[in-house]
Amino acid sequence: MRILLFLLTNAAVLVLISIVFNVLGLGQLLAQQGVDLDLNSLLVFSAVIGMSGSFISLLMSKWMAKQSMGVFVIARPSNNTESWLVDTVARQARQLGLGMPEVGIFESPEPNAFATGASKNSSLVAVSTGLLQNMNPDEVEAVLGHEMSHVANGDMVTMGLLQGVVNTFVYFFATIAGHLVDRVLFRSDDDRGGYGPAYYITQMIAQIVLSILATMVVMWFSRWREFRADAGGASLAGRDKMIDALRALQRAQEPHDLPGQLAAFGISGGGGLSRLFMSHPPLEERIAALQNLR
Repeated sequence: MRILLFLLTNAAVLVLISIVFNVLGLGQLLAQQGVDLDLNSLLVFSAVIGMSGSFISLLMSKWMAKQSMGVFVIARPSNNTESWLVDTVARQARQLGLGMPEVGIFESPEPNAFATGASKNSSLVAVSTGLLQNMNPDEVEAVLGHEMSHVANGDMVTMGLLQGVVNTFVYFFATIAGHLVDRVLFRSDDDRGGYGPAYYITQMIAQIVLSILATMVVMWFSRWREFRADAGGASLAGRDKMIDALRALQRAQEPHDLPGQLAAFGISGGGGLSRLFMSHPPLEERIAALQNLR
């Protein structure tokens, strides 16, 4: 249902943009400037380009996480720690009405954890060895609750689809910019309707600039859903445990060991060049939000 709603929303936005462009006469304006561009076809093509990569990444997310992070999936617990991890995740999954995720451990001296997967009932929750070594069981339980809340909220799917939507419009507007510069400013055209170098250079630069702006939108959503996952972890494990877990992360000075694609689904995440590019809010803000939670 979530995927269907996003596809319908994306289609509705595409139709709306097409209508607006037709009302404003943008197609005719481009044609007068020698830009023979079918905006409706470009919109559909951009959607295919933008969404396909996101869907492929989503479907491969668990496999990619296991390979990139060297996750050891606990098929049969071999010690008390592994048994406790599996039992805790199983209990939280029952509380949330979810299918049992795969539970794994990855080698890293820094405390971190992440959740990934193509659907709520086909997910992976993994914790680092550093998390198990540096946090007590109550704090680890809260971290697991945080990650399970990501799963229950469908954040992996939502983030993937949101990225697909913004990719669609990055490619769409970058292509228009390339055509305008190539045909209007440089008058690059031949009898075969080919493009000059200005088209490719402009499109590439426009994609970079627009992708930076789009990343701000995606990261804003990522920060917002972190507050929701913290509240979910507090509901599953207790507010004090969740606050203690975040304070433990503060003492560890916010680890940065997760790859970019997985950082958005970690417990702590990493900061970017500025707040606009942070996948997670500052830990002090998350702690304050939990303290004000009713």
